[in-house]
Amino acid sequence: MQEGKIQAASHNGAYVIRLVGDVRLTLCTTIDEYFLSMYADPDFASVWVDLCDAEGVDSTTLGLLAKLALQVKERFGFQPAIYSCDPGINRLLKSMGFQRLFELHEEACANPEDIGEIPQVEGNEDAVKEKVIEAHRVLMGLSEENRAKFKDLVTALEHS
Repeated sequence: MQEGKIQAASHNGAYVIRLVGDVRLTLCTTIDEYFLSMYADPDFASVWVDLCDAEGVDSTTLGLLAKLALQVKERFGFQPAIYSCDPGINRLLKSMGFQRLFELHEEACANPEDIGEIPQVEGNEDAVKEKVIEAHRVLMGLSEENRAKFKDLVTALEHS
């Protein structure tokens, strides 16, 4: 699998975030910091997430994407879109309840010309642990099935 990376582009407040390769918790600080800068843009008007080049997405990344959708809905009043071309990733998204958070498209999205890789932000161990816990709490809040899946992990991380 290709090492994960995050790419992004924006134009007049419209944002595209592309996950490429195997996206893991090592990128959680990068993703979260980018979301914060996006929310701070006074022209922010839309966002969609492109998973068509993703080979794998771990639960921490899924939790951060769920947090993105919840924040966008709460703060800006709309559902972001998510695009995924991989049947396995589509099943994963649906199993986590993402069809309630995002406009889910099982197809490729437009390819912005100016998309570029976001520089990776290194988080210290405690900060990464907190992001992992927060991401899993978000997933747990989406359904009872998710609560059962991640309860032991969150408890273990909180007490480590």
